[in-house]
Amino acid sequence: MQKLLSGNEAIARGAYEYGVHFAIAYPGTPSTEILENIARYKEIKAEWSINEKVAYESAWGASLTGARVLTAMKHVGLNVAADPFMTSAYTGINGGFVLVSADDPGMWSSQNEQDNRNYAKFAKVPMLEPSDSQEAKDFVGEALHISEEFDIPVLLRISTRISHSKGIVKTGERKELPIKGYEKNMKKYVILPVNARVRRVDLKRRIERLRKFSDKFEYTKFEWGKQDIGIITAGTSYQYAKEALPEASFLKISMTYPLPEEKIKEFASKVKRLIVVEELDPFMEEQIKVMGIRVEGKNLIPEIGELSTKIVRESLSKTENRKLITNNRVDIPKRPPVLCPGCPHRAVFYILHKLKVPVTGDIGCYTLGAIPPLNAIDTCLCMGASISGASGLSKMAKDKKIVGVIGDSTFIHSGITGLIDCVYNKRDVTICILDNRITAMTGHQVNPGTGVTLNGEQTHTLDIEALCRTIGVSHTRVVDALDIKEIRRAFKEELEFKGVSVIIARGYCIVYERKYIKSPFKVVPEKCNGCGACFDLGCPAIEKHDKKAVINEVLCVGCGLCLQVCKFDAFE
Repeated sequence: MQKLLSGNEAIARGAYEYGVHFAIAYPGTPSTEILENIARYKEIKAEWSINEKVAYESAWGASLTGARVLTAMKHVGLNVAADPFMTSAYTGINGGFVLVSADDPGMWSSQNEQDNRNYAKFAKVPMLEPSDSQEAKDFVGEALHISEEFDIPVLLRISTRISHSKGIVKTGERKELPIKGYEKNMKKYVILPVNARVRRVDLKRRIERLRKFSDKFEYTKFEWGKQDIGIITAGTSYQYAKEALPEASFLKISMTYPLPEEKIKEFASKVKRLIVVEELDPFMEEQIKVMGIRVEGKNLIPEIGELSTKIVRESLSKTENRKLITNNRVDIPKRPPVLCPGCPHRAVFYILHKLKVPVTGDIGCYTLGAIPPLNAIDTCLCMGASISGASGLSKMAKDKKIVGVIGDSTFIHSGITGLIDCVYNKRDVTICILDNRITAMTGHQVNPGTGVTLNGEQTHTLDIEALCRTIGVSHTRVVDALDIKEIRRAFKEELEFKGVSVIIARGYCIVYERKYIKSPFKVVPEKCNGCGACFDLGCPAIEKHDKKAVINEVLCVGCGLCLQVCKFDAFE
């Protein structure tokens, strides 16, 4: 049977067909849909985890039973999971273990564009890179086979373009495999130094075996054309290069760590000019140069941003060095990102902007509180850094009280330890937890605060207020996220308090909980004097016509914030 599948859907299908028993992840674009689609296959136990480190460790633990496992995360998520990932190469596995890392060249939905291929070399684990949806599905099976044959986790590296582009995929039936069962093996799985030293030597042996395997990997292929130019490439870069120079000779590499050294040497000996086309870092180029082979790469191909056929074509048509940053976007009217109409985060940022206090931000929809007209957030580094960053700021900037804002899912992911640190070290901070009852930015995934699992089962609902009090934050209060007066009063009182305080601004994500949508407001023209106070809310449903406010009834959800800020009763 053939199906039209995105790369993420194809990976989920591969998990089903190749007998994965357990899959776990934390949502993060561009990898989110992998677990959402795996959950549709009832033969696989699928779960959302609270963060990527816990997800990876849970998958590793399940692997020790002999179960086939898969965990998926966006590229920065692997930073969170790096600790167990690095050491699991030493311990090895029992059941096949696939780690999907979804990179984001161009930073379409991320704070950086790190090249996670470097993690494979760093951790000394094999890595596969599919170039389309068919390979995305097939490589799950190949990764599981390699993992079990070489006793090692396998990194399946994809990118935004592979994750979200669709292609025809030949599908098959599920290959049901028995779970082998857990066996105690202290020397293998307990990484005391005495055991780790032995496992380190064993890891080197496994990598050497994998180098030989890489040269025989059937998905790495020669595609001979004109031999005046030879292109070495992999993943989605193969598609760009193939479209840009269809008549050139290609070595399409599918196992990009360890690299197939003998095939590379053979290919290099038969072409006049050798060029590596790869996205972001010169990962393959540098290793090929170490082999003693003359090769070009980043002297032609940009190392910043996502590639395209146009960029590759223009890059390879020139022999001179070119600018690193290439503008490949169509010139269209700009539409800046904005919080949705009725977003429960808007009132908090409106008040924080008015109070003019330093605000450390975090990763989520609410990061948009940094842009005009709200202009409320000063920093955004990584998941959980709002609380830890506020802690450090308050230690050294003693003349100002610091506010940290963080979402409910992000707080559970990596904010709890930062709050404990604030209490322990007697910081003077106010932390605002923006509790919209869902993991919203990645497409509305459930979390421990919702009381529902990925499979829709009812479970314990984490009480964030009780948790904060247990940590030691006696000044913990819950406010209505759509009540501006209550929010203003809460912040003024907590900013005067000396010590750690928490304000939980609670309100439902209106896009997810559409039952809370109310009738739209409208403006009485004769009452509006064009003062602009309502425009400070940054609500896309409030438009300006002839300097006066007008409600776009298609967008308005009736949240009532405009009614609260207008001093002339112009909204009804």
